[in-house]
Amino acid sequence: MNRPQLQVDLIYLWVDGSDPEWQARKRQFTGLVADNSETNNKGRYISNDELKYALRSAEKHAPWIRRIYIVTDDQCPVWLDTSHPRIQIVDHREIMPPEILPCFNSSVIEYFLHRIPGLSAHFLLANDDMFFNAELSPDFFFAADGYPIVRLKRKPLGKWHHRLKALAGKKLGQYAQKVVDATLLVEKKFGKYYPGVPHHNIDAYLKEDYRTAVEEVFNEQIKKSQHHRVRTFGDMHRSAFSYYALAIGHGHLKYVGRREASRILVYKHDFMNYLRRYQPALFCLNDNQRVTDADRRKIRPFLEALFPDKSAFEK
Repeated sequence: MNRPQLQVDLIYLWVDGSDPEWQARKRQFTGLVADNSETNNKGRYISNDELKYALRSAEKHAPWIRRIYIVTDDQCPVWLDTSHPRIQIVDHREIMPPEILPCFNSSVIEYFLHRIPGLSAHFLLANDDMFFNAELSPDFFFAADGYPIVRLKRKPLGKWHHRLKALAGKKLGQYAQKVVDATLLVEKKFGKYYPGVPHHNIDAYLKEDYRTAVEEVFNEQIKKSQHHRVRTFGDMHRSAFSYYALAIGHGHLKYVGRREASRILVYKHDFMNYLRRYQPALFCLNDNQRVTDADRRKIRPFLEALFPDKSAFEK
């Protein structure tokens, strides 16, 4: 007997960093629009219409998704058909406390996603640079018991994954340090230690466990971080929510490699050759402080070649 298909929603975080009004807000509250740091580099805010192609990939490979929420800061893509019944724009003001707005820190924005009105009990979370690359079903993300499959990678921890605890006090990159902090915090609270990092692709969650993690389990850390308008060392990272789900038996751990979930570095890789080589189910086009504008100009032609067909979500 087949189990009933889960109702699963998909959330994207999206920003258009070229918007003058958004730039003015960011400059007013942070003193600058972008720099070349890990914390505040251009790649965190620039749009190459990745979201358009991400939606094309979702429609093509995961048509079972019930509703798609696009979380933004008073913005909307000009090409998006907001009248489509499966699309909903969610402004930060709808889900975040007014005293911490405007916010340019994706880690903080993520603390409030469970507040989206009407969000399904099972949901997926993606950045706009994350794509479906194969025909997938809900059981790729959720096991037969309804709990999410938590995908981690061993390799990104590389030379230090066996000595993660010892390195917690060393100066790591901001992202790496936040993941280390999350891992150690879960170990401290639950006695469970997971030597892996997020696969940096589309993640699965249970809304109630997500809410409990934010509002109860890690509330002290959340309150310390939520006033940081840009990424800051010490921010609570949502990887802790997945480690928490594993620790309480509400998730299934799966270590994955490039053939299941690939992180394509924009400054380094030949995009199409990389996909042909590994044929991953999911991939991310990772833009960071090492990426130049010349690198970024390769993104749109690649995505157009990969997902040429206009989706129902476009005007």
